[in-house]
Amino acid sequence: MTHAGSSYDLDTPAALQALAEQERRLCVSAAERIRQAGLPCADVSIGSTPTALSAQSLHGVTEVRAGVYVFFDLVMHNIGVCQADELALSVLTTVIGHQQDKGWIIVDAGWMAMSRDRGTQRQSEDFGYGQVCSESGEWIDGARVTGANQEHGIITLAAGSEADISERFPIGSRLRILPNHACATGAQFPDYHACDSEGAIHTWSRLHGW
Repeated sequence: MTHAGSSYDLDTPAALQALAEQERRLCVSAAERIRQAGLPCADVSIGSTPTALSAQSLHGVTEVRAGVYVFFDLVMHNIGVCQADELALSVLTTVIGHQQDKGWIIVDAGWMAMSRDRGTQRQSEDFGYGQVCSESGEWIDGARVTGANQEHGIITLAAGSEADISERFPIGSRLRILPNHACATGAQFPDYHACDSEGAIHTWSRLHGW
């Protein structure tokens, strides 16, 4: 069993494909050596979302474990394995205040909602604690959750924006925040509220614990 965690440091198709093949080849080779020693080895399990989506061959592999590919997130977006409109998990939040002099939009989703994960910090594009979208899911360019405490998030706009934040984001308006790491953010909640193609909401319970 392997997990190609180093794939998170890559961002080109060629590099991801090379690592995916290395992961497959070495894990299959290890399984063959175990069998040659007279021991059973029925399962050959590999996995990471970037390599699972980049593998050119899975010969000899019996299982691929790739968790975050179910939802994708901003880290995966930066790696290049998904497009912006493929991110399926978001946190619905409400604007609860402003600090006009600082350009802050205050929302009721802090790190207890988003998690402390800052996985994009070392990548090509830093999304802070999350990318801000409209309630219907459209990205709001330049709007990021740039600060967070336990219960509250601080949204700021890109430098040079002349928008009146209290008019554009009035108190009571709702926004969606795309997370850096869908696994960490999802773990903050007991359920998913899944929206189907007709707009109906379904509650999916999460499995908790390890």
